[in-house]
Amino acid sequence: MKDIEGFGDKTFEQSAGFLRIKGADNPLDRTAVHPESYPLVERMATSLGITINDLIENSEKVNAIEFKTFENEAGRYTVADIRMELLNPGRDPRNAFVVPKFREDVKEIGDLKEGMELEGSVTNVTNFGAFVDLGVHQDGLVHISELSHRFVQDARQAVKVGDIVKVKVIGVDSTMKRISLSMKALQPKPPRPPRHKRTRPAPIQATPAADATAVQPFKDGESQAPAPPRRDQRPRPQKGQRPPRPERKREEVRVEAKEGRIDPPPRPAKETVAPPPPQSMEEKIRLLKEKFSSAR
Repeated sequence: MKDIEGFGDKTFEQSAGFLRIKGADNPLDRTAVHPESYPLVERMATSLGITINDLIENSEKVNAIEFKTFENEAGRYTVADIRMELLNPGRDPRNAFVVPKFREDVKEIGDLKEGMELEGSVTNVTNFGAFVDLGVHQDGLVHISELSHRFVQDARQAVKVGDIVKVKVIGVDSTMKRISLSMKALQPKPPRPPRHKRTRPAPIQATPAADATAVQPFKDGESQAPAPPRRDQRPRPQKGQRPPRPERKREEVRVEAKEGRIDPPPRPAKETVAPPPPQSMEEKIRLLKEKFSSAR
């Protein structure tokens, strides 16, 4: 590898830990242990009196090593990594890759029908929804309103790229190559919150009427007039007894008189004044002369 152009000693040192060589002369070549740590692992095996081949994948022997005595040489984290490689040589640090289970009878967009329940992988998430690969060479769209029964402001809160989701086909347009999907159609609906029953206020209980003649004094010595009794506290007339009719106002009497229910009240007589006697022309001239002569 060092003979490759641009592949120097430093590059080889950084990449050697990622190489896995099966069937190599040195059994550590199929592990992630760096070549500069090979002498350290050899001393670990020598401390137990065994070979490296007997040490690899032997949990009993690996756990018997006093790793703290080697931390001064390589550091605690490097020794911890070596221990993990000796227990699981050639392990893949990546998480398990899960692929969706595509239906064998669905190969093209024409095979899709409304109501189908499929499994797919989220390939992209946007502001308006998520695109799901169903294995038909055309991604379907799950609108943001179809992601969940609850309100979703951002689609990234519900799904992310790489998620395996189950969807239901709610629309297919083969001409425009549009596939509408729904995730909430396969989710159980949340229970409705309990309704609060409206309770009517309790009726006001009648209290015994206070003595109308009683006067409640104030703190400063003044007195307060008694409050009028309420409607439910007024005395009811006995059977056959008519309550006294309250005094009616003048406007009510005038309205009743206008409608003809009662006789109108008599109007006061106006005082008649006798007209002055008629004056003759000679008397009018005389009065005018007297008026102008007094004005001079």
